[in-house]
Amino acid sequence: MTDYSVLLKALDLPEKVALLTGATAFTLAPQEKIGLGELRLSDGPTGVRGLKFSGGEVVALLPNATLLAAAWSTETAYEVGRLLADEALRQRIHVVLGPTVNLHRSPLGGRLFEAYSEDPLLTGVLAAAYVRGLQEQGVGASLKHLVANESETDRNTVNSVVDEATLRELYLLPFEIAVADSNAWTLMAAYNDVNGVPATEQHHVNNEIVKGEWGYDGLIMSDWFATKSAAPAANGGLDLVMPVSDPWGDNLVAAVRAGEVDESVVDDHLRRLLVLADRVGALGEHRSYPDALPAPEQRREQLTRLAAAGMTVLTNDGVLPLDRTRTVALIGRHAVETIDMGGGSAQVNPPYQISVAEGLSALVGGVTVTDGVEVRNRPATARDFLADGVRITLYDADGAVIEERHSATGTTMVGFDDEFDATVARIRLSATVLTGGQVELGGTGPGDWVVRAGDDTLTYALRVESGGFAAEMLAPPSRTDVLLAAAGETVEAEVTLLPKTPEAPLSGVGMFGLIARPAPRDAADVIAEAARAAAAADVAVVVVGLTEEQETEAVDKATLRLPGAQDDLVSAVAAAARRTVVVVNAATPVLMPWRDEVDAILWAGLPGQEGGHAVAAALLGDIEPAGRLVTTFPAADGASPAWSVTPVDGDLRYTEGTFIGYRGHAAGRAPAPAFWLGHGLGYGAWTYADAGVSGRTATVTITNTGDRASREVVQVYLRPAEADQPVRLVGWAAATVEPGASATVTVEPDPRLWRRWDTAANRWAELAAGGELLIARGLGDVRATLPLS
Repeated sequence: MTDYSVLLKALDLPEKVALLTGATAFTLAPQEKIGLGELRLSDGPTGVRGLKFSGGEVVALLPNATLLAAAWSTETAYEVGRLLADEALRQRIHVVLGPTVNLHRSPLGGRLFEAYSEDPLLTGVLAAAYVRGLQEQGVGASLKHLVANESETDRNTVNSVVDEATLRELYLLPFEIAVADSNAWTLMAAYNDVNGVPATEQHHVNNEIVKGEWGYDGLIMSDWFATKSAAPAANGGLDLVMPVSDPWGDNLVAAVRAGEVDESVVDDHLRRLLVLADRVGALGEHRSYPDALPAPEQRREQLTRLAAAGMTVLTNDGVLPLDRTRTVALIGRHAVETIDMGGGSAQVNPPYQISVAEGLSALVGGVTVTDGVEVRNRPATARDFLADGVRITLYDADGAVIEERHSATGTTMVGFDDEFDATVARIRLSATVLTGGQVELGGTGPGDWVVRAGDDTLTYALRVESGGFAAEMLAPPSRTDVLLAAAGETVEAEVTLLPKTPEAPLSGVGMFGLIARPAPRDAADVIAEAARAAAAADVAVVVVGLTEEQETEAVDKATLRLPGAQDDLVSAVAAAARRTVVVVNAATPVLMPWRDEVDAILWAGLPGQEGGHAVAAALLGDIEPAGRLVTTFPAADGASPAWSVTPVDGDLRYTEGTFIGYRGHAAGRAPAPAFWLGHGLGYGAWTYADAGVSGRTATVTITNTGDRASREVVQVYLRPAEADQPVRLVGWAAATVEPGASATVTVEPDPRLWRRWDTAANRWAELAAGGELLIARGLGDVRATLPLS
């Protein structure tokens, strides 16, 4: 066993502190004298991106967290952890920054697509399985973001005001479960304040609860640029500042020498870092790494299956699964440009992305594809409009070439994780268009732009005006205009970056890109064309959804309505078609005013690089879309127990307490939802019989009365005897049953859901005896009510 005290004694104070801050954007410095190697970290919500924020290695793009969680399967979560460990080890990554275990408090949260669910038990249990899959391979996980970090508006300054009972019973519970059940090796402290104290300085949460009550022996790191102080953060339980030394480094050394921080505190932080390094094989004798990943065909099967199995059938009058012999009109912008990942740090550089049009056309002969209405406010480069992506040249202030790049997406990051000494002052971007005509052309990123197509030249200044902290990277400003371009013509843009100043430290940093795509058509013409195509086919499949504009880091949504005229498109198609199926390509709730006009709705999430293949498999029944919702879908804007994500005078008050999502709807604190957490039809039909309870253990016999084998998820909820306690999910179990067959399912509830926080006594207390267990397919379909003694 490593004697960490000997290693600590070998270092002086500045050397110790130097190891507690990032060396680069995603690495920690080595220290040869104690045998410590470089530690490498990577974002990892939907893939292990590596050491570059943008334009890094080609890596697998997984389905997003809500889609994976919709399987309600610890086996799925474990498999995902193993898959990510493979991807990490190939790149010699030691820690993957995930999973995200914040809850879906308000459906407006922009980053909900990275987090599992609105329910703390479901979130914690799935996270624990994910952590096991990752860490069994020697790759560290990082539970994030500690804590009360459920929205993005003013995320770096917002003060989340949460009472102690709500904090303990709801928002800390997923962290507690994943620490207790899988001992995640790192946690990440959030940007926000909690009850007036920054998360990075939270003595109460970090020291008293996590390291004290839970006995956590791992490391707490900051979110990137989240740390606001030296002594308060060091004394508040933060072990590691990322990504650079400010505000630690010399400041922390000075704080120790001034007596503001005891050196033993620094030693504890460093000891935790050394434990992490030991666990991931970067201390002493360093670990070996595999040379290759599983075969591409194995990865394709895996990613297709994981995505399709989590897709959720919300409604179905029998049209699904689709009959292969029928003609299909496939309609919608999301059908031809399927959105496979969210925005911000969740984005990776995948080898390819399969659209629904590609996936369904490969399996069904009679498919006609019709584009849909516009779905974006900020245009993005069309995948198939440019001959070979975008060519990018970076220049310094003297006009010398620093680096030449190529981007398939049309964008590149500058100023954040550059690996050269020069400072980029100007960027040139160029591309060749495949088809001529009216072209929407422009740029994205803060700076002064000149855009050219043929004889036309446009100039404009782009500045960050909203989007919160790091908007330069995560929600950069953009502008486009419509110009004429000939097929094969080169279009180009140049941007002069803004100078860095003390008032604008992120000037010269940002995501920059060339936008070039066919000019938008009139929505009425597009809808009329779609209706004609629908009328000519046996069944119309309309694919609608959100984009990374709504489902992204740094920005919250303002509405659950689908962007653009997508609702009008669905209604027009439904009126013209014989049968209509809607596929919702979104990770989080959307409003569906056309719900009663269509014959089936399939929620498809953000399905990753095999997205089109997965949607096709689900529609055809090649893989059962057996998912169950992980978030309650409100019936209207504002019709949710917790809604606003906008701070008032800096405070975001969690006044709903523990009654978020289905808990609040069940208590009558919001109108009945469109779809409850746990809802999902799959392709079976079910009867429940002989429900019983022994102690707290529930059993029930389920029979598949459908004509296909199907997977059922039996959910058990507790309705406590106390009126001030919400109904809550306490356990679930799944069974796959052949048609006409039965299975007895046993659910062992989690005892942690029988607690309540006694604020007066400052301790946990058992719920009062009594109450009821509800055996259900979501609270909208309760099959048995069992009194508890």
